[in-house]
Formats: sequence, C-alpha cells, structure tokens
Amino acid sequence: MAVIAPPKQIAKFSMASLATKGRGLPSRLIIHGTEGVGKTTIGAFAPKPVFVMTRGETGLETLMDAGQLPGIPHFPEAQSFQEVMAMLDAVLKDEHDYKTLVIDTMNGVERLCHEMVCEREYNGDWGKKGFTNFMCGFEVSLADIERFLMKLDAIREQRKMSIIGLCHTLVKSFKNPEGPDYDRYQAKMHDKTWNIIKAWADIVLFVNYDVTVDADAGSKKGKGYGGATRIMYTQRRASFDAKNRHGLPEEIEMGNSGREAWANFVNAMKKKG
Repeated sequence: MAVIAPPKQIAKFSMASLATKGRGLPSRLIIHGTEGVGKTTIGAFAPKPVFVMTRGETGLETLMDAGQLPGIPHFPEAQSFQEVMAMLDAVLKDEHDYKTLVIDTMNGVERLCHEMVCEREYNGDWGKKGFTNFMCGFEVSLADIERFLMKLDAIREQRKMSIIGLCHTLVKSFKNPEGPDYDRYQAKMHDKTWNIIKAWADIVLFVNYDVTVDADAGSKKGKGYGGATRIMYTQRRASFDAKNRHGLPEEIEMGNSGREAWANFVNAMKKKG
C-alpha cells in the first residue's frame, strides 16, 4: 500500500503580514539579439560573473582566447539539461562570492530540455508519433523549463545573485489579429517557452545595430544605412520584444565594448524615474 505523505503545514497569515515595499532582490535580466552583437561581452562585465554555457555555446571561450575578454569563471559546456541543473545546484549550495549568474544561452537550455523530455517521455522519437505529435513534447517540456526558472529564483533569493540569460534571435512571421502579418525578431525558441521566460524576467533587452532604411513609397525593399551604433532597447516595438519594470529609457547605447555597455546600463538604472 502506498504511503501518503501528510500535507505540509500551511503558514498562518494576518493583516500584520502585509508589506508595503519589495525585498530588494537582484534583477532577472534577459538579453536577446542576433549573433555577434555583443550579448556575451555584456554579461562578462556584470559584477563577479560565473557562466553556465550550454552545448555549442563557446563564444565566451573564443573571446577569452582572442584576448577580447579577461579570464571569466565558467563551467564546462553543459551537455544535458541534467548537467545544467547540477551546475545550478553547485552555484546555489557551494561556497563562493560570485554576484552574477550568466546563462549562455537560454535557448540552449531549452534545446537540452527538449532532448531530455524526448528521451524520457517518447523513447527518443522526434517524429509525429513522438515528441512532435500535436506539439505535445513542447507542452510537456514547459514543466521542466519552469523547474529551471525556479532554481534560478532560488539562487537569486538565497545567494543574492543577479541572473542574466542570453538568447539568440531569429526573424519570424507574426500573425497579427488586427491586420496584415509582419516579420519581427523573436528569441530562438518555442513561443510558449519564450512567453514563460518573458513573464519571469524583470528586464528584457533587445540588442541590435541602429540601422536606417530608405525605401520608395510602395516598395517592399529598401536600402539600409548606418549600423555602426549598437543599441539596447528596453521597450517592446512591433519588430521585437523588450520590457522593463524599472522605468528605463527606451534606448541605451552600448558604446564600443562590453564594459562600456554594462556601465551605460548601470547608469541608466541609477537614473531611472
């Protein structure tokens, strides 16, 4: 006969339990943008960072080998979702004085999660009778993605560490319920995963080059100009997702380096409101 565990004791509350201010926790920051725009270097200049790199995401090591970054503490490439979670456990439980946890990348974590779920739930079958059957595998994976985010929250709350998640983007067609569809930048992951991560984050930055496009009236194509200035966007536009809960300006210039980009972001945080 199965033993049923007794229910956990429910905390007692009264009106004296009410609070009138937050707990002063560090921020949860998502940075998404195209390859090579500088996402990794921004994370590398956050306060006392430690990196969790997913399989194939070796940009940090390349930048260090090229002398573009100093030695940044990092775990070996995580080859599985289980390894990602084990690394997070180490950050949560081991003694250290790191101040920022950088996940490079969040879409890499999603890919490893899908691999685990496909093997666990569908015996490794990626076909229409397995993981992709009516998109079931993507739905099942969301519970593990939420477990991953809960672990990040535990690190944030118990170790008082900021969390930075880096994401690649791609251009996807947006089905517009109020008019014609159009293309926009979106994080390179399943829509439902991205929606959960956006809701979880305090700040979502979209980073890209500032390009001006000239086009004749009625033309579907134009000519791009500029592209030398890199911008961190903090508010959503039709062409990309962004948000912030800190009253940041709509645009923050990245400058000429990751160090300058992080300094500009910190200064904007100080000037908010």
